[in-house]
Amino acid sequence: MKAARALRASLLAAALAASTLPAPAQDCCDPAGPFRKGEAYADEPATCETIGDWIDRVPDYDGRLTMSIRGALSAVETDGTLAYLIMCDAPGVRVLCVTYSTNDMQPGDVVLFGGGYAPVDESRVMLDPCLAGAG
Repeated sequence: MKAARALRASLLAAALAASTLPAPAQDCCDPAGPFRKGEAYADEPATCETIGDWIDRVPDYDGRLTMSIRGALSAVETDGTLAYLIMCDAPGVRVLCVTYSTNDMQPGDVVLFGGGYAPVDESRVMLDPCLAGAG
């Protein structure tokens, strides 16, 4: 009897302690969206057609936020050290991927970008650092 009472008291104490813990934080990102915490790629990357809507709904997250987008390259440039891959055309939102190599990519190639999200202004986004591969 004493053992059962002690067990019940322990369970009650544990339940009370658990009820005072803060609720777990909500996941930052819409599972259907192009944003993920940390370094992960989204299952559903944005496109040039959807990126404008998604950047209007960027998650409120205080940490590294990775964005994924798939589309055709509109420009490929390099300064000898870094490569600058640009996706999507004005007047829509343009996305700049800052990486280390063009990997022989050319304008018109369909690629997938994934990188650290940094808004520049309402019509430009930079992903830095960024990985780019065949999309």
